[in-house]
Amino acid sequence: MRLLVTAEIRLDQTPDGHAWAPMGIDYGFWKGYLEVFEQVRVLARIRSVEQPSGQARRADGPNVTFVPVPYYVGPWQYAWRAAAVRRAVRLAFCPGEALILRVPSTFNTPLWRAACAAAYPYGVQVVGDPHDVFAPGVVRSFVRPFVRASMTRNLRRMCRSAAAAMYVTSRTLQERYPSAPGVFHVGCSSIELGNEAYVHETRSAAAPAPGQPVRMVLVGTLEQLYKGPDVAIRAVAINAARGYDLHLAIIGEGRHEPALRDLARELNVAQHVRFVGQLPAGAAVREELDRADLFVLPSRTEGLPRALIEAMARGLPCIASAVGGIPELLSPEDLVPPGDAVALATKIREVLTDRELLAKMAERNLRRARDYHADVLRPRRRAFYEAVRDKTREWQRRNARAAGAPPGGKSTKSAAAGWPADIDAARDPK
Repeated sequence: MRLLVTAEIRLDQTPDGHAWAPMGIDYGFWKGYLEVFEQVRVLARIRSVEQPSGQARRADGPNVTFVPVPYYVGPWQYAWRAAAVRRAVRLAFCPGEALILRVPSTFNTPLWRAACAAAYPYGVQVVGDPHDVFAPGVVRSFVRPFVRASMTRNLRRMCRSAAAAMYVTSRTLQERYPSAPGVFHVGCSSIELGNEAYVHETRSAAAPAPGQPVRMVLVGTLEQLYKGPDVAIRAVAINAARGYDLHLAIIGEGRHEPALRDLARELNVAQHVRFVGQLPAGAAVREELDRADLFVLPSRTEGLPRALIEAMARGLPCIASAVGGIPELLSPEDLVPPGDAVALATKIREVLTDRELLAKMAERNLRRARDYHADVLRPRRRAFYEAVRDKTREWQRRNARAAGAPPGGKSTKSAAAGWPADIDAARDPK
């Protein structure tokens, strides 16, 4: 069976037709769906480029292709291209293939509505929370409250009418966006960590020697300030004023980098903040983590952050915000309020002056991170994919009988099979 999955990502496409991921998800991620589905089509925003950027990696590959949605960035470009986006999304789906919506997303609502109108089964993979993403102080736009209310309401409805649901958290997102009673659902992170991602044991010297510089690291896109890099820089400045020699490495890139560099200069800590840029996932990121004494992630919003789990797997002490699924990963004493640089600075001083505490944090984190090994998560993920596949087969059999087609056969009229007729008319104007 073929699968269509929606993805809130932006990709580049070169003249040879290949899709490239400038950051984040590459072919290896989508390949996991092929354990259950024969082919995977990914619906995503795609723009044409002459050549991929230096850090980009192939996103397509054998049995994985991409269906383009008109490229846009931000709410204003979306509003300008909304009609074309809705049309592309609705026409992308072929009744008979399985459907998974990775949510939240700004563009999959038309597809969800068409599926509901046809009583067509679909699965949801809930990877984030629009209620937090569009909270006050996270996104600055006068349309923010309306977008927040609309996306939160739609996500609740999507989860409620889904045939199967997978959440990246164990309980947090499930409580806000529950599936219907009796529907298959599972908590399973999208992360894939193999043996190479883990250290065998925490470092014997978990704390830096007295008087030595303290190396901290933060991993996250700078396209938005979701990960709180500005908060981390302010915390460095607060502690520098108290005589602490902190050095922060920020891994990631995006449009806010110039403003963050300016902030570091304004606070007189430019020499204490190193902008590493985007690194390839895997060994390069692990090398930076292994150089650090402390991982910080003062996020304003989260699902279940991969970067935090990767840091925990390296046996790093971690401090992060109490948002999203982070409290499922860290102990309460390792958490700070989101957006609070003073609280973050205070927590950093607290742990750095207690070597025994640092060692306990590191050991606790490594032990918790083992719950996210690929061997643990893969069976849960596969069970979700199989549930979506089986529900799609049930729909095919039921509608084949209703349309007079033999079991496993195809109806000559998709409208008779329950799919909205306007989609077929638009796809085949004859």
